[in-house]
Amino acid sequence: MTRTIPAIRGVKARALIAPISRPVKNAFGVIEAAPLVLIDVATDQGVTGRSYIFAYTRLTLKPLVQLIEEIGRDLVGKAVVPFDLMATMDAKFRLLGWQGLVGMAVSGLDMAFWDGLGQAAGRPVVELLGGSARPILAYDSYGAVDPVADERDLRRSLEQGFRGIKIKGGDGDAANDERMVKGVRALIGPDVALMLDFNQSLDPDEAIRRINRLAPYNLLWIEEPVPQENLQGHAEVRRKSPTSIQAGENWWFPRGFAEAIAVGASDFIMPDAMKVGGITGWMRVAGQAEAASIPVSSHLFAETSAHLLAVTPTAHWLEVLDLGRAILADPIKVVDGTVTAQGPGLGLEWDETAVAKYLV
Repeated sequence: MTRTIPAIRGVKARALIAPISRPVKNAFGVIEAAPLVLIDVATDQGVTGRSYIFAYTRLTLKPLVQLIEEIGRDLVGKAVVPFDLMATMDAKFRLLGWQGLVGMAVSGLDMAFWDGLGQAAGRPVVELLGGSARPILAYDSYGAVDPVADERDLRRSLEQGFRGIKIKGGDGDAANDERMVKGVRALIGPDVALMLDFNQSLDPDEAIRRINRLAPYNLLWIEEPVPQENLQGHAEVRRKSPTSIQAGENWWFPRGFAEAIAVGASDFIMPDAMKVGGITGWMRVAGQAEAASIPVSSHLFAETSAHLLAVTPTAHWLEVLDLGRAILADPIKVVDGTVTAQGPGLGLEWDETAVAKYLV
């Protein structure tokens, strides 16, 4: 190992439940707070790589902490070389598979490895990837909304300069979806992009019926209209839809995206850094998307995604659903509807007072 590359001394994971600015209602329930796992990778150069992952439910916090720390113990002493470490973890879990908690743990560790390299170099990760920090067009991400009750929040998003708003449907019938979409479109006007996320709640026939009903409201995309694993269903909806189809937040690692792209499952793709294989996995998917001329947006993890979209040739939109704000010393900044990557590393520093308050 060269002296310029740090080596792993230890991995620590902590579970917490952090408050979020507003509840997120989707077709399957309401997210009132953010179950997060913080990852710290200590190195022999005195720098610590950091990342966090979103556990979706309190039930997965404890197993994720244990899994991350167990994987970390096996990596102690190894150089922080993310592509090599990804190959090591791929071999370790090849027979088990990458989906679920294992994929989340591996992706979270990869993000922390890249952050550690950036910290050691004193540079933002985007520069390590060969790019430079630049403003990335962002949209504000909501759950299902009531255009009247949530008018103040929606107007606040516009005042922040957001040029895109995403809302969630599928929690009621088609008439309820139309009422919501019609009301939000009237509120934000014709020039702000409006996206609708069905969160995998429909079958292909019902998805096509609802999309056709909503066509007059000029939606930029319809997101995950059918279950994510139903790639043929996505492709069928895409063929018959007057509106572009967005998907990808629940496709695992570059292999999952290769399969989806091959069947024409969506017009756009939106990798989730926690499921795509962290930064290493994202970069491989960005190459696939460029070759297929598919626009790439992000899902969650705005801090990391601002680095990645800046080096993604077909970069589209960055999602702002600010899960980490309560526990970060320097949260993301929305400036005229854009987000710019922070550093060094990924720009992540824990507010330890807040972390102690929200620890599980």
